[in-house]
Amino acid sequence: MMETAAIREKLLELAEPEYQRFASSLIPGVSNLLGVRIPELRKLAKRMAEEDRRAYLRHASAEYFEEVMLQGILIANEKADPAEKLELIASFVPKIDNWSVCDTFCAGLKFAKSNQTLVWDFLQPYLQSQHEYEIRFGVVMLLNYYIDEAYIDRVLRILDRIRHEAYYVRMAVAWALSMCYVHLPEPTMVYLQNSTVDDFTYNKALQKIIESTRVNSETKQLIRSMKRK
Repeated sequence: MMETAAIREKLLELAEPEYQRFASSLIPGVSNLLGVRIPELRKLAKRMAEEDRRAYLRHASAEYFEEVMLQGILIANEKADPAEKLELIASFVPKIDNWSVCDTFCAGLKFAKSNQTLVWDFLQPYLQSQHEYEIRFGVVMLLNYYIDEAYIDRVLRILDRIRHEAYYVRMAVAWALSMCYVHLPEPTMVYLQNSTVDDFTYNKALQKIIESTRVNSETKQLIRSMKRK
């Protein structure tokens, strides 16, 4: 069985100083990054036996960025029933303190797609939180698993209600709105014409739509004309 100290030792072995400098430049405010690439963390997570995973999740440190990221990957990969999975997620969310851990974690929670109703209810308190990364977690979960015809109206209503000054919340909302447009342009266009989100978030959403390769040039011209001055 791999002890927590042995996992840290392995992370230290995998660390690349050059990558650490590069990754640090992409994640402002994070000073505890060793420089282990995400694919290496995924490989390490796969190699850990079931008892190792459970023990690690109970006792792991959050001293290093990669230790937190590894915990997120393990939880995302955990073969547990949905209720137990949500307990693990709830215990992990308070450890999220940057966009990279948040977005990687959300992208791995693919069980949400087959448990939409249960996970939707679970997400609501996060979407009403005043904590930057709790809200971002909720918003990124929406854009990953709820941009479909059944949920689009509810998603747009929730995004419109979010009021938070933090940069990574506003960017997440802008990203989510742009994805809503890419996947379901008609209801999203109606929403954009009546949106009450702040000007920064609204204009960033338009910018992201314009940057999408899935939007034609004629539509991009229309979107440009909608920018708030």
